[in-house]
Amino acid sequence: MKALAAGIGVVFLSPILIAGTGMLLASSADAVQANGSFSNCLTGIDTDKVAEQVTKILDGASGKSVHVQGLDLPAEQVPNAATIVAAGLSLDVPKKGQIVALATAMQESRLRNLNYGDRDSLGLFQQRPSQGWGSAQQIRDPVYTSEQFYQHLLKVSGWQQMTVTQAAQAVQKSGLPDAYAQWENLATALQEAIAKTFPGGGNDADGKDADQGKQPSTSTTGCAPGQDGSGFGRIPEGSVPKGYAIPKDADPKARKAIEWAMHQLGTLYQWGGSCTNSHGPDPMGRCDCSSLMQQAYAHAGVTLTRTTYTQVNEGKAVSPDQLRPGDLIFSRGTATRPEHVGMYMGEGLVIEAPRTSKPVRISPIKDWTILAARRVL
Repeated sequence: MKALAAGIGVVFLSPILIAGTGMLLASSADAVQANGSFSNCLTGIDTDKVAEQVTKILDGASGKSVHVQGLDLPAEQVPNAATIVAAGLSLDVPKKGQIVALATAMQESRLRNLNYGDRDSLGLFQQRPSQGWGSAQQIRDPVYTSEQFYQHLLKVSGWQQMTVTQAAQAVQKSGLPDAYAQWENLATALQEAIAKTFPGGGNDADGKDADQGKQPSTSTTGCAPGQDGSGFGRIPEGSVPKGYAIPKDADPKARKAIEWAMHQLGTLYQWGGSCTNSHGPDPMGRCDCSSLMQQAYAHAGVTLTRTTYTQVNEGKAVSPDQLRPGDLIFSRGTATRPEHVGMYMGEGLVIEAPRTSKPVRISPIKDWTILAARRVL
């Protein structure tokens, strides 16, 4: 760890804009209620194997400079952040999960391995021995404490569709649930900079590190891809993923709405379009996101209002971990005024009219940050 700290330089660039703590509205709380059911895929984790993998990743770091702004004690904070990212990779945690962990550690300890805290809280994540997180000695071990955080995060059903602060709060249950939001931009920049220094990192020519989670597998969990749509692989725009079928238990009206929406696949988005003749010559007959929802349900005998802003108040709120085929899911903007809507199809897939120049398509729900979800049946 000390060698890593010496090998990583910290260069201050232009300031990172830190999101305000007010970005999470109280009304979005409905979307983050964990159901308390834990996944079985994390049973039997070999903690020694995790530590071994983390050591290999850190030892293989290239020593590139980490370019971040916002760390007041980089010599201590960067190595701790590197351990958190390496632990995430060893457990096959996606990039977003690593960002959640970094944002959490920034809020709880400012990425310092503290030997004190509120009551018996300790370490990077301020975990408490009295709450079953491990012994005080274990919690002060950055690898162990990172592994524990990830285990708890991965047990939160639907965490990948939550915002960063929602996912962090689902694990930490803090008295300041919105506080993690202020660290999201910093955590994102830190994860990207650190991941590039690891073996196989930084190969993405555009610098986006979209495939950071696709380094040679070090999985110690044995987990198969969850119901997040990832099992279908890359989905060509305008096509139906091979092997997909509308779930047999889908509500009949939801089935009709999904089937109608699927007939619009491949037609170009048109902002303000009515979606009444998407295959016709008039661009205004094509679909935007909310008219696709409106017309799909109209063909199932269900009346919806016209805009995303009003559709977010249709039906009843549902949690992202309790989605059924036909549910509307909302993203971008805020929970009370979202800017995009799609329809959940089951099997971890969403049908949507995404934006100008893009066709109606099916996308994996893992690519969505769900601000709200509504059941209109």
